[in-house]
Amino acid sequence: MTRTNESINSGKAFDNRTKGALSAKIRRNCKRIVPVVYVAFLLLPLYFLVNNSFKTEYEIKYQSTPIPMLGTIANYKAVFDDAQSMMALLNTVIYVILNVILSLIAAIPAAYAFSRFSFMGDRHLLFWLLASRMTPPAVVAVPLLQFYTVLQIADTHLAVALAHCLFTVPIAVWILEGFISAVPKELDEAAQIDGYRFPGFFLKILLPVIAPGIGVAAFFCFMFSWAEVLLANWLTTVDAAPFGSIIMRAGIALELVPIGLISAMAVLTIVPGAIMIYFVRRHLASGFAMGQLK
Repeated sequence: MTRTNESINSGKAFDNRTKGALSAKIRRNCKRIVPVVYVAFLLLPLYFLVNNSFKTEYEIKYQSTPIPMLGTIANYKAVFDDAQSMMALLNTVIYVILNVILSLIAAIPAAYAFSRFSFMGDRHLLFWLLASRMTPPAVVAVPLLQFYTVLQIADTHLAVALAHCLFTVPIAVWILEGFISAVPKELDEAAQIDGYRFPGFFLKILLPVIAPGIGVAAFFCFMFSWAEVLLANWLTTVDAAPFGSIIMRAGIALELVPIGLISAMAVLTIVPGAIMIYFVRRHLASGFAMGQLK
């Protein structure tokens, strides 16, 4: 009887070990498969965009092929040959760079104030500053258009840059406040002892120290301003029309505009962001690591 019980117990233990090993193997496989499936799902629209951009219109509409069988760069050539598209792309670059500069000029001093000084409602103000980032751009489009019309700056690069600052400055302040808080206050005191006045300390000491954080904030400002189309489209007509508005108008007239041409334009909007991510990826990693040190 005892031997029978021992045999049963050993069988149960073997089954438990087998189930445990099997579940561990399933977890390991899931950790490998799930990220691959997720990345493939994210890259699927990009694949179709790039694929269609190198196809002829006949191949897109009448031949479902996984890769371009004929292959053509005519769609990209048509975009670069179109003066309106190139001017819109230049407009986008101008107001995006202007937005990044204005956002950093406003955000760095504000972040320093939130980090180094205590005043009534400072934490609440920082929270509400970040909460304002949740406002949909469509809510402020009409008031801003009326305001800019009065100021006679509608349909200008400055108008779009200032409008985007409503959304980029709060996130830049929030990011930079964390980076500045990671810098010991003793650095400020040491600079004063060494004879630095505040402007000199700010420009020569503090800014180089938080340079990775400035890079992170600039990256997020750039990405928002580059991808945002609604406000830019509302606030401009001709002189500062963004590249995204050209794509939107082409998408509305989908039956009239070749799909390959729209795909080529969409790919061109992705390229600058991808290039920027590639060149600043190391600075982003070091910047995020620095921001975690509090």
